[in-house]
Amino acid sequence: MMRDSTPLAAIDVGTNSVHMVIARPVDGGTPEVLAREKVSVRLGQGATDMKHLGRDAIERAVAALTEFRHIADAYGAEVVAVATSAAREAENRSEFQQRVRDETGVDVEVISGVEEARLIHLGALSAVPAAGRPHLVIDIGGGSTELIVATDTEPHLLRSVKLGHMRLTERFFPGGIIRDGAVEECRRHIRSFVAPEARRARAIGFDLAVGCSGTIAALASMSASSRGKRPRSVANTTIDRKELDWTVAAVLARAHPDDRKGLTGLEPARRDVIVGGAVLLSQLFEDLGIESLVISPGALREGVLLDRFSRREESLADGLHHLGDLRRSSVLALARSHDEDLTHVEHATELTLQLFDETQHVHGLGTSDSEVLEAAGLLHNIGRFVANSAHHRHSYYLIRNSERLAGFTAGELELIALVARYHRKSAPRRRHARFSALSRSDRRKVRLLAGMLRVGIGLDRTYRRAVECVHARFSGDTLTIDVEPADGLDVEIEMFTAKARSSLLADALGRPVEFRTADPCGAPGGRAGARQRHPSVLVAGGRERVSNPPTV
Repeated sequence: MMRDSTPLAAIDVGTNSVHMVIARPVDGGTPEVLAREKVSVRLGQGATDMKHLGRDAIERAVAALTEFRHIADAYGAEVVAVATSAAREAENRSEFQQRVRDETGVDVEVISGVEEARLIHLGALSAVPAAGRPHLVIDIGGGSTELIVATDTEPHLLRSVKLGHMRLTERFFPGGIIRDGAVEECRRHIRSFVAPEARRARAIGFDLAVGCSGTIAALASMSASSRGKRPRSVANTTIDRKELDWTVAAVLARAHPDDRKGLTGLEPARRDVIVGGAVLLSQLFEDLGIESLVISPGALREGVLLDRFSRREESLADGLHHLGDLRRSSVLALARSHDEDLTHVEHATELTLQLFDETQHVHGLGTSDSEVLEAAGLLHNIGRFVANSAHHRHSYYLIRNSERLAGFTAGELELIALVARYHRKSAPRRRHARFSALSRSDRRKVRLLAGMLRVGIGLDRTYRRAVECVHARFSGDTLTIDVEPADGLDVEIEMFTAKARSSLLADALGRPVEFRTADPCGAPGGRAGARQRHPSVLVAGGRERVSNPPTV
């Protein structure tokens, strides 16, 4: 099976800067970097605490992304763009995304803080050999700081806190000017956010600390310069607590940005925001008990590269729907934490995915959509943890606000949550604000996927796994679903329930849906082939089970 060697342009739309790295995959090795670009746009700049993206900031970001798109096209690269804290918190982020889409053709995906932390961890480890050792990764951005504790590539702790060098500058050091009492006030504010996360991190434990981001690299460069060194790069160098204390003191001794011109190693664009970043890193050293920090040149954009290259490999190796290991484990961990028995949701999801495959030539949805459906199916009942009444709405809230779901973008999480929300009761309607906010194509996806999920759930109404598998065929305009029972089991209740819940699917497909009992899978006349369509491994309750193993 041939590897997809198309270059990838990973763009990080940050609160302070927009970065891009273009690379191509290399068999058995680290991706080959073809180009790197960076433009300071100050997307999160303003007095609104990042609740609203300013018009000028949007113009700067669109201009940068237009330039980046031209460069990516010159390399023939696929473009993947993610946005972080500033866009994540802005009420007008949809306006920003639409502007970028219309003017550059780039879809900017706003990612959650947890997903940002996961990708940063991947990127940081790509440049610093930390896997196998208990380690902490810190990334200080303009609007948020990510903290990750892990031993291998699977993190034990992923946290994103609303502390960043631009956010702190705007609040405590406007214009980059240090006023009396501002530093101590800033430290108290930082401690209020960091203290609970520091307790968790120290309880897990780590013996190596890794730092990435422009702020940390700038402080490391200033520290090296103070020792008479001017390294071309601070990658994989170390800054210890004594050196950091000296560097921070040198920054704080200069009250005005103009006074910081003499600080060797500090680029002009950071003179106004370095105070907030310096105080933040200093406080993190103290609260987390860090004695030294290794600087990694890898961060979010490198993590995006590795993640997308990995997804390409998965899509080549796997069948239609196969959640990646990290995503599947995080989905199942969330499901287990809210539902003692996954037997029903696992089987209902399996039947739903069979229906997805059987009707794909009509609905035209792809692999990523089946992954949304699989996750929604496994999580549709978690709202019962809150209350049985209206549990579909509780499921939406728990999925959308969970910090456990790793590997999904914010857009994917919204689709997963909405499909789970519409697994019962009223169908999606334009008057529902969250559904109405989706694009037209995403509204169609939610209707189709929720319609299939309703049928799959209905086909396991008695929780007996009485339905072995399903097959679908079209007779004229009618979709006929052949329901194949497990040996010796009656499926009358399952058939009745599925039929009663099929109206949403019928509306979404634009054709009537009928059900028919067929011979059991593998029996003479039965459709044994339907059992061979799902190679993905689902793990529940500590048991590994292969979905629909081929009949022999």
